[in-house]
Amino acid sequence: MEPRNLHRRPKTISRRATLGLGFAGLTGTGLLGYRALNSLNSTPSGPVSSATSLDSREESRARLLGDGSTADTGAQPGARKFKRLESGERPPQFVVISWDGAGALDDNLFSRFRNVAADVDAHMTFFLSGLYLLPETKKDIYHPPLNPIGSSAIGYLSDDHIKNTIREIRSAWLEGHEIGTHFNGHFCSGPGSVEKWTSEMWQSEIDQAISFVTSWRTNTGFTDLEPLPFDYRKELVGARTPCLLGQNRLLPAARDLGWRYDASSPGGLQVWPSKNGGIWNFPLQAVPFPGHKFEVLTMDYNIMANQSGQATQGSLSSRATWREQARGAYFGGFKRSYYSNRAPLFIGNHFESWNGGIYMDAVEEAVKDMAAFSDVQFVSFRELCDWLDVQDSAVLNKLCELSVGEKPSNWSHVTSSKK
Repeated sequence: MEPRNLHRRPKTISRRATLGLGFAGLTGTGLLGYRALNSLNSTPSGPVSSATSLDSREESRARLLGDGSTADTGAQPGARKFKRLESGERPPQFVVISWDGAGALDDNLFSRFRNVAADVDAHMTFFLSGLYLLPETKKDIYHPPLNPIGSSAIGYLSDDHIKNTIREIRSAWLEGHEIGTHFNGHFCSGPGSVEKWTSEMWQSEIDQAISFVTSWRTNTGFTDLEPLPFDYRKELVGARTPCLLGQNRLLPAARDLGWRYDASSPGGLQVWPSKNGGIWNFPLQAVPFPGHKFEVLTMDYNIMANQSGQATQGSLSSRATWREQARGAYFGGFKRSYYSNRAPLFIGNHFESWNGGIYMDAVEEAVKDMAAFSDVQFVSFRELCDWLDVQDSAVLNKLCELSVGEKPSNWSHVTSSKK
């Protein structure tokens, strides 16, 4: 099928306090593992877009929750409805773009990618770090498992940046995007690593993440912001763990909460997803890596680690090549699925300016390249769950039997419920 035509006041506080790059090989794929995204110093500048407002009818229906940090405003605007595949119908090519942390500094990256999403009719998933809504002056409220009270491997945000984050999250939800969680303190190493947490500890971390989102008005004292327009306890149906660690012990807590998916698995392949213990498993995927003989995970951090190693601001002379490799990895993975098994493509990102911001440029270019093809749908993880859940189980089983790059000789053999 051919493509279609688509005509701080700056403070020196960053989302992360220190950057310790730890690399762990993923066997059999030649990948450098995503293991220690602990920080990055950045110098943000520029305006942040204003939040989308509810119209008068929506305001009249809104029901404030708790201290007024959130409100139940009814069904999410722009919510998509999905139907079961007809016999012989080829599945859409789903692409899920997600963002870990989702803090809004003055770099405008959050609003930039909301604009990108609007340009291509995309819904994305924003995995919000709950700590980004808690002022550092109130850090003693946070009791991280196996770590000192108030400690965090990522930096607390300034008041201005907390406000920016609230505005961006509000606008994103009103535009149809999903708000998941990236939990709180982002502990990836040492005796307090999330890898060592029990299910009960994960439950505590989740409870606190929800509390920081639903009580930001009390914790910050802000009175000049509108509430987040959703009930976060209902909105929250999935997550990605820090550094892709600790999924096995997280899942029992996730099941108890009724979550629908988890996106914490590393080293996945470009095949149709299946459930792990009753929850949809959406892993980062290995895709062709231009200029290399191995594949790379579909996340900006992993691509950077394979290019500039421990340096987040590497060689200037290499950046144009690295940017094209990153774009090519995303787009190459897309084409491999699009022209074969149509497995959904999962891409994970961070609002960071590593290597001069080339990974932000690469994912934007790749998304626009993908949008030029027919049958492509940019959806959130929750929307992908919605689509999967209305399909015939026999059809899903046959989709899952398709291997990486395997194109059915006849889609009617796959999308028919008949054996």
